[in-house]
Amino acid sequence: MPFNSVLFAAFFAIVLALYWSVQPRYRNTVLVVASYVFYGWWDWRFLSLLAISTIVDLNIGRRLGETDDDAKRRRLVLLSVMVNLGILGVFKYLNFFADSVTEVFSAFGLEADPITLNVVLPVGISFYTFQTMSYTLDVYRRRIEPTRDVIAFATYVAYFPQLVAGPIERAQHLLPAIIDPHREFPVGDERRRALRLILVGLAKKVVLADGVAQIANRAFEESESASWVTLAVGVMAFAIQIYGDFSGYTDIARGVSKLLGIDLVLNFTEPYLSRNITEFWRRWHISLSNWLRDYLYISLGGNRKGVVKTYRNLMLTMLLGGLWHGASWNFVIWGGLHGLYLVVHKVTRGGNASTDEPTLREIPAILLTQAAVLFAWIFFRATTFDEALDVISGLVTFRGGTVHPAEVVTVMLFTAVMIAADLSQRRYARRAGQPTPTHHPVIQGAAAGVLVVAIVLFSGGTPVPFIYFQF
Repeated sequence: MPFNSVLFAAFFAIVLALYWSVQPRYRNTVLVVASYVFYGWWDWRFLSLLAISTIVDLNIGRRLGETDDDAKRRRLVLLSVMVNLGILGVFKYLNFFADSVTEVFSAFGLEADPITLNVVLPVGISFYTFQTMSYTLDVYRRRIEPTRDVIAFATYVAYFPQLVAGPIERAQHLLPAIIDPHREFPVGDERRRALRLILVGLAKKVVLADGVAQIANRAFEESESASWVTLAVGVMAFAIQIYGDFSGYTDIARGVSKLLGIDLVLNFTEPYLSRNITEFWRRWHISLSNWLRDYLYISLGGNRKGVVKTYRNLMLTMLLGGLWHGASWNFVIWGGLHGLYLVVHKVTRGGNASTDEPTLREIPAILLTQAAVLFAWIFFRATTFDEALDVISGLVTFRGGTVHPAEVVTVMLFTAVMIAADLSQRRYARRAGQPTPTHHPVIQGAAAGVLVVAIVLFSGGTPVPFIYFQF
């Protein structure tokens, strides 16, 4: 049930009507039922995974709150981590590691029969696994009190607006909002903000991302023979696609959730305007960056145990962050490249990132940062390691071949649109509770009309799935 479908529009209209028509104490029940229907629409069998995560972590959280025995608490949180990572490992990584071991044996002339499972990867399993683990880890660290509200916790785990592609919410932020019986339907500025988020998110997905998807697809499919211009344009097209696709999903999720009276965290803030790689990771997929920092990097020791171990911790965090995205060595390489970038930045600049807005003088730094990001995207997008090497080979050798001017113009135009849209975003509040600048109703209506027309013109046929659904 993709966000960019008529089916979801009808589903959400029904949920919204029911949600605000029942008494406050029943609203979370509506959300739980709606979330299970939403997730079960892909494959009802995987609802059991949501139920297992909910039951296990709810009960472990309760028991963590009932004991001060450090040894028992460690065993309990370890059980939560093992259950969650065990489910994730079986469904997402078992075949990958089995195949990797087989390849190692083959390299030494040995034969091995891999143990493989013919299973479908549950949609969004990486997102809700990290979300549920953060709850028990925070209870273990005594950052939050465990909840005894079964329905509220089940809502937290399965909350449909952000269930399958984030943002990854922390219990200390989302649970109080879910438990709050006084949430109200947004009116005035808040309602306009919610609708604007949904409309902009749809435009990012349907117009921006899907509009360049075929250019990126063809470049990588023809990686062995495509000209360097076609490959360069294809890589740029993918950078636009994944940003429009993922940030578009987040915008829709935040807008839909706001109409339910619940605010979700910000996940993107103009990442392609970053002046260094540290800043990029403070602007791109912020909820994952913060999760990796708080639960992995700091747990490994962070920067507290010397320079060498700090660099090691950065590399391990980004390597595992890459693996989180998918069971492929390409994702590991992508994560490793970003880990290397972060280490180099820390060595040369101390790892500092300015919080000021970029200026024209910093355009060279922005271009250098995005060149590094684009290079890493090659491994993220390529379906195989050889395909990634073919793309890189074509680029560094300036391989000749056919150039498609229409594709070049399209990508340049869409790049300009993306940057202009990001720059215009600064005129609007990024956090809940801040006022949205008012414009003349005619201007507002015209802007909304342009977006609606663009969405309609670029829509057609079967809705294109969101890229991050596979993670």
